[in-house]
Amino acid sequence: MQIYNDFSAILTYAALTTLAIWAIDALFFKKRRLANNNDATEPKIVEYSRSFFPILLIVLVLRAFLGEPFRIPSGSMKPNLLEGDFILVNKYTYGIRLPVTGTKVLSVNQPARGDVMVFRYPLDTGINFIKRVIALPGDTVSYRDKILTINGQVMDIKYLESAQDTDPFGRLEQLKKYSENLTGYEHDIYYAARDRLTQDEITVPAGHYFVMGDNRDNSQDSREWGFVPEELIIGKGLLIWFSWDHDAKDVRWHRLFRKIQ
Repeated sequence: MQIYNDFSAILTYAALTTLAIWAIDALFFKKRRLANNNDATEPKIVEYSRSFFPILLIVLVLRAFLGEPFRIPSGSMKPNLLEGDFILVNKYTYGIRLPVTGTKVLSVNQPARGDVMVFRYPLDTGINFIKRVIALPGDTVSYRDKILTINGQVMDIKYLESAQDTDPFGRLEQLKKYSENLTGYEHDIYYAARDRLTQDEITVPAGHYFVMGDNRDNSQDSREWGFVPEELIIGKGLLIWFSWDHDAKDVRWHRLFRKIQ
């Protein structure tokens, strides 16, 4: 599931630009302007920079270190996250990172099995993905014939109901909804009749994570492109704060402020 979000970089550059304009004027031009004219008017660009910098800085700090909104554009995390869901990501859970560069400056917690995690796509770090953490560093994991095995233990699943959805090509597809237990963490998943991706047993290297979508047969994830390095992690999905049904052209009111599980 792709999440395109370049706003943090734009916000950082905007804050630095307004600070630079304000500081340069204060250091080199303000005194000269006042000395030459007792009623000197501050240039508009300086006035705007001085006004907007504190606002930009506050928003940047909140987004960079506490929480950041993202929009879900595809169905790889169904049935738990839908296209058009707007989610809030807790960026403090896994440690504080600098905006733009993503450099960690404070460690807090590590991702846990079952977490819904937002990260930069390893094959194109300009794109953000959201998936569920399946296996941790040092774990062995395999996925074949819809059987997920972690460290030699088969993960329990329980059938819930039949479902319908469209596949990535817009074709109607019959699905089965199950509840999966990841060694104590339960969540719902979808299975299609086909097996799209499998994974032979593999060991997760240190500093990396194995992730999968809940829509198991309609997800581009670690089974296809490999592990998520720790340095590409952005944060943990916290809640759905808004949801828009594009087909119905209406708000999904029942999904607002729902905790992500």
